[in-house]
Amino acid sequence: MWWLVRCEPVRVLRGALIGTLWMVGLSVRPYLIARAVDDGLRPNNHTALLWWVAAIVAAGVALAWLGIMRHRTMTFVREDATARSAAVVLRAVSRGGAALSRKLDAGEVATVGGSDISTVSAVLTITGPGVGAIIAYAVAAVVLWSISPLLALFVLLGVPAMAIGIGPLLRRFEGVESVYRHKHGLLTARATDIVAGLRVLAGVGGRGLFARAYADRSGDLRDEGYRVGAVSSWIFAGTAAIPGMFLAAVVWLAARMTAAGEITVGQMVAVYGYVAILVVPVWFFLEGGYQVIRGRVSARRIIALLTLVPDGADEAVTTQPPGRPSELHDPATGLRVPVGKLLAVAAADPAEAIALADRLGRYANTDVTWGGAPLGGMPLAEVRARILVDEHDSYLFAGTVREILHIRPDLTDAQIAAALHAASAEDVIEALPQGMDTPVAARARTLSGGQRQRIRLARALLAEPEVLILIDPTSAVDAHTEARIAQRLREHRAGLTTVVMATSPLLLGRADIVAHVRDNTVVAVGTHAELTETDDGYRALVSRDADIEEVAR
Repeated sequence: MWWLVRCEPVRVLRGALIGTLWMVGLSVRPYLIARAVDDGLRPNNHTALLWWVAAIVAAGVALAWLGIMRHRTMTFVREDATARSAAVVLRAVSRGGAALSRKLDAGEVATVGGSDISTVSAVLTITGPGVGAIIAYAVAAVVLWSISPLLALFVLLGVPAMAIGIGPLLRRFEGVESVYRHKHGLLTARATDIVAGLRVLAGVGGRGLFARAYADRSGDLRDEGYRVGAVSSWIFAGTAAIPGMFLAAVVWLAARMTAAGEITVGQMVAVYGYVAILVVPVWFFLEGGYQVIRGRVSARRIIALLTLVPDGADEAVTTQPPGRPSELHDPATGLRVPVGKLLAVAAADPAEAIALADRLGRYANTDVTWGGAPLGGMPLAEVRARILVDEHDSYLFAGTVREILHIRPDLTDAQIAAALHAASAEDVIEALPQGMDTPVAARARTLSGGQRQRIRLARALLAEPEVLILIDPTSAVDAHTEARIAQRLREHRAGLTTVVMATSPLLLGRADIVAHVRDNTVVAVGTHAELTETDDGYRALVSRDADIEEVAR
């Protein structure tokens, strides 16, 4: 929050100046009213009364203008803070890369971008009137001292007492708000996961189970929200009631002093006005404290995202990548990835295949070697440039199909057409109303699952990495399309290293080498035909896919 203040000092200072003039100006009208009573109304001096009334009207117009400028300036401060916070959060998210999803829940990131940024920005709106409230409080105390030291002492001691009285509630609010925000992030993550896998859940009959689990968590969050609401309601009640009771006490004291002849009627009116005006800075004190507490909770969540360490940022570079295409070796499974070949990995457990892909692509702690040297000690940027892991559900940003595929500035239309052909995606483009210039929504949800998968595959091929690792690249397409992709993928990547994690016989049959992985170990290596004849476990694994494909036909 202090960083945001320092980012726009001129605007914050202007807001503080205008806020101070506005709040101090509020105390001008009680003085003018007191003069109108004592100099015009009581002695029946109509001329003096008219002049004082005109001054009151002029002061009202000036205060209205100052109020408009104060609100406008603080709105600029808030919007600037929101934009700056959003920019740094976006940079942190993009810098976090693959580490982001492993170290923070999706709901946490969504909550930071959706509400925490706004909450922190709202705190900055008190920088102007907050400074003005302090100065106005001091001015009112000085003016009251000139009328009655007793009243001044009462006010000077009473205002801090009000702030102290509501302090425990603010500390209690900070605790329950932190718990609520954490649970809110978890629930948002659960909702995101359910929406992303809704079709799968419906297919396996799990929609009701997850709906009940979500309802239970939602009820827990609702109960936590009630606790937050209970504390905040007492804070709001205190913000309204305490200044009112304080004002009543001051008016009672001033009335007794007027009756005793210690102050004039006009001074009593002025005292009432000054104290009524003091309610405004007192309200800003209490409201500011409430906003700062909420802002601190949200700021901690933003900082947790900003301090996220990307993969490889804290790792020392101990070796350099090989100068030419070299073999990858995973000691955990014993898998060797030969150079320039299409290697298929058939894993009995899909989770083992994904973990293997993460190790080969250095998205997890790994003992993999590349050209005999540890992959984990190489510069991460060069590893990412030369080894690409493409999941079947990798993210597609909103934009036209051309923008999605144009991942390098030097790409030509011929290269894009070749990649679309290899991914058997020409019919996807032909079916779109504007062809390559057709806009698609985020995650390309306007396309079918098979169409999205083929666009993803074409995008991965256009990257032309030295090593391309594909995870189930044809799981959402029909058997005929899968057969075309298998043949064309082999031709398109000829001479380059390609690893396909799949159990489909159509893909396995086109591979140069197939590795059968069971219990996180390579148990057999050979061609698809050889393993089908010699490995009973492999034959059982791929025959299940063959049966499914036969049903699909």
